[in-house]
Amino acid sequence: MKSPNVTVIDYQSGNIRSVTQALSKIGSSSNVTDNHDQIRNSDAVILPGVGSATQAMRELNKRELLVPIKEFIATGKPFLGICLGLQVLLDKSEEGDTDCMGIIPGTVQHFNTTQKIPHMGWNTVHLNSSHPIFNSIADEEYFYFVHSYFAAPSKQDNILGITQYGNITFCSVAIKENVIATQFHPEKSGTKGLTIFKNFVNLR
Repeated sequence: MKSPNVTVIDYQSGNIRSVTQALSKIGSSSNVTDNHDQIRNSDAVILPGVGSATQAMRELNKRELLVPIKEFIATGKPFLGICLGLQVLLDKSEEGDTDCMGIIPGTVQHFNTTQKIPHMGWNTVHLNSSHPIFNSIADEEYFYFVHSYFAAPSKQDNILGITQYGNITFCSVAIKENVIATQFHPEKSGTKGLTIFKNFVNLR
């Protein structure tokens, strides 16, 4: 089978090197770009993210990436958001009162907890249902997190995985049809994170 054409979107807000290295470890080449046509013509697209929602949306809008991203998603091909790349998929973020992409209904909220913020380190993900991206990964598996805000989808159907931090249970994996997004960083999550990438590039 031909290797899929995987695009990692470059918008100056992502840990792109770590993501492309993880893809390389599983034998998948990738194309890092903000070119609209290359995004539209990809077999799979990854939107990584670190930093603030305000800066991320500024860069996405400046590069006019919202339309090609939504056009790609409309094709039904696999799309993966990572950390901030999950949060900007929702309607609005409390971080800077930022309007986001509106692909998954809901808001992004700041942790209101006595626990240390940011939530950083290894934590478990409980899956509400099965999904091919978690093939060969057990429920309650540990993944690596670093974030001060969390996604709160308004529809339960869009919450694939949840994680507990202090008194808060938050959405750690969101889903909407062909869009999958993780609050954790698979590229920093060892062999289980590599399995996430392997399963993602094999989605059809």
